[in-house]
Amino acid sequence: GIYALGVLEWSIIDIGIFGILAAISGAVFCWVGGRVDRRVGPMPVIVFCCVVLILTGCLIISLTPVSVLGIALPEGSPLPDILFYVAGALIGAAGGALQASSRNMLTRQGNPERMTEAFGLYALSGKATSFLAPALIAVTSDLTGSQRLGIAPIVGLFIIGLLLLAWVKPQGDFEE
Repeated sequence: GIYALGVLEWSIIDIGIFGILAAISGAVFCWVGGRVDRRVGPMPVIVFCCVVLILTGCLIISLTPVSVLGIALPEGSPLPDILFYVAGALIGAAGGALQASSRNMLTRQGNPERMTEAFGLYALSGKATSFLAPALIAVTSDLTGSQRLGIAPIVGLFIIGLLLLAWVKPQGDFEE
C-alpha cells in the first residue's frame, strides 16, 4: 500500500481494495495450495510460490505510472494500476500457499519426538529476521532514491531462499 501510494499515487480507497484483494486471494490460494501440497508434497508448492513471488517482484519493480516493463504507455493508461492489483493478488496467493506448505515441510524436517522445539525455532527465526526485509527496502530506497528499486532486495531474498531449497530433503531425515 505504501509503495502504491508513493509510486502509483493511489488513494486510500485503492490501497484498501488492494489489501482486501490480497487477503482474499491469500485465503483462497492457501486452500488451493494445501490441496496441491497434499497431492504432490510441499517442495513443489514452495518452489512454485517462490518463482511466482520473484516474477511478481520483478513486475512491481518495472511498474511506473507511465510504463510497464520499460515500455511507455499512453498517458492515463490504467494498465499499471491493473497490473499492481494483479500483483497484489499474486502476492497474497503465493504468500498464503508458501506459508502453509512451509509449515508442512517443517513437519517432515523436524524430529517427531521434538516437534514443538522445531516449531518454536521456526517461529523464533521468523521473528528474529522480521526486520531484514523492511530494513533492506529502506536502505535500498534511500541509497537509490527510488521506492521501485527499493523492492529489489525482496526479489533477492526469494532467489536466495529458492537456491537454499536445493539442500532440503523433501521428505526429511526422519521416518514416519
